[in-house]
This record gives sequence, C-alpha cells and structure tokens, in this order.
Amino acid sequence: MPTGAAAVRLPEDLDTPALVVDAARMDANIARMAERARAAGVALRPHAKTHKCAQIARRQLDHGASGLTVATLSEAESFAAAGCDDLFIAYPLWAGGPRAARLRRLHEAVRLRVGVDGVAAAERLATAVRGAGPLDVLVEIDCGGRRTGVPPEAAAALAADCLRLGLNVLGAFTHPGHAYAAPTAAGSAAEDERAALAVAGVALEKLLGRAPVLSGGSTPTVLAGVAAPVTEARPGTYVFGDRQQTHLSGLPRHEIALVVAARVVSAPRPGEVVIDAGSKALASDRPAWLEGYGLLLEAPDAVVEAVTEEHAVVRGCGDRLAVGDLVGVVPNHVCTAVNLGTRLTVVADGAVIDVWPVFPR
Repeated sequence: MPTGAAAVRLPEDLDTPALVVDAARMDANIARMAERARAAGVALRPHAKTHKCAQIARRQLDHGASGLTVATLSEAESFAAAGCDDLFIAYPLWAGGPRAARLRRLHEAVRLRVGVDGVAAAERLATAVRGAGPLDVLVEIDCGGRRTGVPPEAAAALAADCLRLGLNVLGAFTHPGHAYAAPTAAGSAAEDERAALAVAGVALEKLLGRAPVLSGGSTPTVLAGVAAPVTEARPGTYVFGDRQQTHLSGLPRHEIALVVAARVVSAPRPGEVVIDAGSKALASDRPAWLEGYGLLLEAPDAVVEAVTEEHAVVRGCGDRLAVGDLVGVVPNHVCTAVNLGTRLTVVADGAVIDVWPVFPR
C-alpha cells in the first residue's frame, strides 16, 4: 500500500468504504480552533452538522465551546438526548405540524436559540412555545451569501416584531457562504460579515438596550480573521478538514483528520483505477473551481474523475496504485460525506481504537 507523510495511517483489515478519523489530528484541530477563539475574544459555538457525533461534541465542549450549532431540529434533538444542553438551530425554522410540539419539548429541556428571518416564521415559533417561557431567537441577516436572511438594515424591524410576539431576541447571526465561491474569497467574505453585523448590531443595541449577540463565522472566514463586532463564531469543518479547506484556508494535508477509506477494486487501463467509494460514500459535491470528487493522499496528483453510486474512477495515478491497495480519500466537502455514513472508525497510529455512531439523518 502506498504511504505518505500526509496520509492517515489505515488499518489494513478495514471493511471499505469507511469514514476513518485520526484521533490525534482531530484533537489537535479542536484545540487550535478553541485557542484561536480565545485569542480573538469571541465565544466558540461549533457547527456540529459536520460530525453529528456526541463523542466529538463533548471534546469541543471540554475545550471551552459555549454550546453547539446545528442545522436541523432533529440534530438538536439528538445532541440534547446525548446531554448537550446549549443549542442553536442556525436556520429559519418553520415550526409547523408535528415540528411545533417537538420544538416545544426541546425548548423545555435545554437552553435553545433559533434563527428567524421573517414574521410568519416568528409567529409559528411563538405559537409553538406559548406558555413555556419565551424562546430565544437570533435574527438572520444576509451578508452576501444570497441565501436566507434579511438585509442588515432590516434586522431591528424584524427584531421588534419578534419582541411583540413574545420572543426573546438575543441578537443577529449570519453565514458568509460566499467564502466558498473561490479559493481567494474568504478574506472579503469575512469583511462583508463584519460590516453586515456592525450595521445590524448598532440598531439592535438601540432597540434592546444592551449589546447583542453577533454570531458569524464559517471555517474559512474564521481562519481568515475573526474580529469585532463578531462576538460568537460558528465554524464546523475545521474539526476534520476537507479538500475544499486545503484551497480556501490553506489547510495542510497533514492536519486532515478524516478520510474515506477505500479499496482499489479494478485497474482497467494503464494509469487508471477504480475504488469502492462512490457517490454514496464521497458525496458528489464539486465546486466549479475544483477538479474531481476527492483527494487521494497516497496519489495527490491523481484525479477522482467520475463517481457513480459504488464506484469512483481515478485517473492519472501512474503505477502507484494496484488492485487490493487501501487508500484514504479526502472528500471535497466533509459534512456531506459524514451525513452519508452511520459510524466513524477512530484510529491512532494505524490501529482502530473506537467506533462512534453518527446521528441518523
């Protein structure tokens, strides 16, 4: 089996494909981000959708995280059941149908905050928790990602509507998703984030009579420089790293903590192999600026050129790989790859030390 300084050491008897986590690298990533947040004077609330794993959440909290960020109500319920009691659903949640009762139960069980970007959704939230105490919310603002959120100058008006409905407005949050638009975009996206939160923050402080929570930060923008007026950062991908981050954040390959372990199952043509990790293991995310569907640490110049459900075709590997070889593929986007799995195989020095479940979708 080919090896390299950047490759995660894989136990030879792995059943592939498998999500493999290098424990030492992951713990180092967690510690570095915690120290970065402390040095910047911001609260760290990691986005746990990246790992969806109670054991990793506990490590982040033990390193000083103020709580966890999640993307869905079901993620929040799973982490609450695992004992994580301070959760932010950073999403404009629609509390309709059975979600209303689920939201109320969660609100009664943990310290919960929820994102809101419209009056109709705010009305649903308020109705769902009526009689159970006010629900904490953060107004979502758009800092340039053009996905969800109100313009920064509209944050106070929406916050006033939320207060009228009986919700407790903590502040505002944003997601600088346009940091992923190009390898050079993180710095300007971080500036956009700070500028948008500054506008919203001034108006919210006047409305609320106190300094608001101003929450932002993806992994690339935090690494590009998190600073005032941001009071809380929500990076997620940093815990493992992925191929995108090697371009967006300059992540060294030797700090990548998760790979999809795969086996070479065919070598149909010279310089070309097929591995047993396809779109059901690697996912099919591929930004326009990135070639291929993953990075083989054992053959970094090769291209994972095509994926089908159970196959990935790798071209340009020369004679470095042969049928039966075990390889580690760094997915383009680790969050989606983890979401496809059911467990994380944790290794240290090439040996399996534990298996951790991933919360079901």
